[in-house]
Amino acid sequence: MPHRSLASELPLTAEPAPVDDRALEERLSRPTPGVVEAVRGIAGDVMVLGAGGKMGPSLAVMVRRALDVAGRSDRVIAVSRFSDHAVQDRLHANNVQTIACDLADRSAMAALPDAPSVIYMAGQKFGTARAPAMTWAANVVLPALAAERFRGSRIVAFSTGNVYPLTPANEGGSAERDAPSPVGEYGMSCLGRERVFEFHALRDGSPLALVRLNYAIDLRYGVLVDLARKLLAGETIDLRMGYVNVIWQGDASAQAIQCLTYATSPPFVVNVAGPEVLSVRDTALLLGERLGRHPVFSGEPGREALLSNSSLARELFGPPAVSTSQLIRWVGEWAARGGSFLDKPTHFETRDGAF
Repeated sequence: MPHRSLASELPLTAEPAPVDDRALEERLSRPTPGVVEAVRGIAGDVMVLGAGGKMGPSLAVMVRRALDVAGRSDRVIAVSRFSDHAVQDRLHANNVQTIACDLADRSAMAALPDAPSVIYMAGQKFGTARAPAMTWAANVVLPALAAERFRGSRIVAFSTGNVYPLTPANEGGSAERDAPSPVGEYGMSCLGRERVFEFHALRDGSPLALVRLNYAIDLRYGVLVDLARKLLAGETIDLRMGYVNVIWQGDASAQAIQCLTYATSPPFVVNVAGPEVLSVRDTALLLGERLGRHPVFSGEPGREALLSNSSLARELFGPPAVSTSQLIRWVGEWAARGGSFLDKPTHFETRDGAF
C-alpha cells in the first residue's frame, strides 16, 4: 500500500469537529452499531483494568452507553489507581462504577469482583530507557497477575504495533501473521505481555484477544496533535520516522470492545490502526495549510517505519467511522480554535525503540 498525502481528499462537507472537551468526550465514547451488537452477545459485567489512562475512561463509557442501548443493566467497572479524581467523577457521572486499586498489589487484585468480560489496558511506555525494570514489571508482571486472577474470563488485552519491526513504507505495514520482532525494550516488554496472556489462555482455556494498537488519535494528543503543536510553536518536525498509521480513538475503542466476541484460545490477534500509510511530511504540510503555518523539517524519511496493516480489522469491523481525512481536518480545527491539549507527546519519531 503506497503512502497517501490526503491533500485532495478532505471532505468539503462533513461532521464538524467537537467544539470543547465535553463534546469531545461525548464523541469519543459514542458507541457504533457494531459495539451495541457486540455487547448484546456477551453476558454479565464488563471490567476495564487500567481504566484511568488517556483512552480508558472513554472506552469504559462507550461500553456503558452500548449496554444501555442494548437494554442491559450489567455493570461496567473501571479499575485504576485514579490519581486524578476528576476521572472518577466523570466515570460516575456516566454510570460507570469505579474501584481504586493498585494492580501491582496482589491482595488488592484478589479482592476485585469477578467479571466474565475483562478489557486490560494497563501498561507503561515512557521512561523505559531510564527505568527498564519498571516497564518490564508493568508490562509483564501485572498482566500475569491479572490473567491469573481472571482465569476463565473473556479477556481483551491491549498491545501495540511496537511488537513488530520497522518495515518498508511501500509494503503497507506488518500483518498479524508476521512474526514479532520488537525494536527496543519497550516493544520487547509488550511482546512479553502478549506471551504471558497467551500462556494463561492456552493453559486455562481462557478466551483471549490481543489488540495491537497503532496510533490512536484524540484531538488533545496523538501523532497529528504532535504535528499541529510543533507547527503552532514554529518547532522543527523530525522526518526520520517518515510514515505513520493513525486512527480515531473512538474507532479504536469500538474495535477493541468488539474483540470481546472474537476472543478465543489460542488467542485472536488483530491490528487496530488506520487504513492509510501516511507521509509525515505531507500530513504536516496539510495541517500547516489549515493552521496558516509553514512546516520546518529536519532529517530525511527512512525507507522503513513502524507500520501496521489493518486489513483484518476492516474486514471484521468495517472502515473507521471517522476517516483519516476527517480526523486531520478535526485536529486542524481543534488546534486553530485553541482547544486543550494533554501535554503527552507520542515520540512517534523514535526509531530505536528507546522511550
